[in-house]
Amino acid sequence: MVTCKKTRAVKIALHKKGFTGKDIAASKIEPKSAIYRIIKNFKESVSIVVKKVSGCPRKSSKHQDRLLKLIQLRDRGTNSTALAQEWQQAGVSASARTVRRRLLEDGLVSRRAAKKPLLSRKNIRDRLIFCKRYRDWTAEDWSKVIFSDESPFRLFGASGKKVVRRRQGERYHQSCVMPTVKHPETIHVWGCFSAKGVGSLTILPKNTAMNKEWYQHILREQLLPTIQEQFGDEQCLFQHDRAPCHKAKVIAKWLWEQNIDILGPWPGNSPDLNPIENLWSILKRRMDKQKPTNSDKLQALILQEWAAISQDAAQKLIDSMPGWIAEVLKKKVNPANIDSLHQLHVIVNKSLRLMKCLELYNI
Repeated sequence: MVTCKKTRAVKIALHKKGFTGKDIAASKIEPKSAIYRIIKNFKESVSIVVKKVSGCPRKSSKHQDRLLKLIQLRDRGTNSTALAQEWQQAGVSASARTVRRRLLEDGLVSRRAAKKPLLSRKNIRDRLIFCKRYRDWTAEDWSKVIFSDESPFRLFGASGKKVVRRRQGERYHQSCVMPTVKHPETIHVWGCFSAKGVGSLTILPKNTAMNKEWYQHILREQLLPTIQEQFGDEQCLFQHDRAPCHKAKVIAKWLWEQNIDILGPWPGNSPDLNPIENLWSILKRRMDKQKPTNSDKLQALILQEWAAISQDAAQKLIDSMPGWIAEVLKKKVNPANIDSLHQLHVIVNKSLRLMKCLELYNI
């Protein structure tokens, strides 16, 4: 424990007045052991200044530490070994371990990169238009929406994630690995839910691709009963993404004939705005815990665990929608400025090339 100079001075003053270490400790300023150590050091050195602890001198200066930080921020994916080599060119001979310690001091921690859909300029523009359109919607408004989506479930490792605690040398221990196969059997499901709870969930037949015919069949056999069960004659909105089979003219016509209003237009590449993605994650984690061994057991478990999702869990996901919309708007990129930013980027690159030419010819 490091004690400041002022606190040490107070303890030494009390000691000089005749107070013992036990008396000073009774005030609960600091632990008894720390007080005895301060008194002992004072008797030996007749000073309250703490001696500098001997040790290996620091290999880098503050300026060199800042340089290392800039190198890392220039390319976040560079590993510590490559950074050590690049740092050495700047005059610092240090190990990869030292590099990691310096970066840790600056709050740069090594983490697996988060996966995020690649957004085009059109995607960004559509997302902002959608969020601005529904920015004033409350949780009550969102509770009148039925969200839907398709998702694949694999027989081995449905979620693709598994965290274990292991000792050194146990990386490939039977209890610490997640079994994989080259071509895992995959089951595709379609489901929907609202604030009133989960709706219908259907499993597509094996080797069946979702097309407009199958999608219309699912909407007729699964969506309509869910709307009737959860909303009755009350008006609601239906959400689906921009998959090709969803945008087919025959689907749009069928939805219009059934008087089903669509939420949207839904922005492309925006799974983060669909709360059913959270339900898929919950379902896949439950599959991983159950560890089904064949396709039939996997299908049975999917249906069982889907039905077990509580209405409270569904309500919480719907209640989070205003927050998600506000978050997208908070981190917005103004669509009107996207083209101008691109033009500016082109101009800067041309200027840099011109400067290099001028340097090359000494102009």
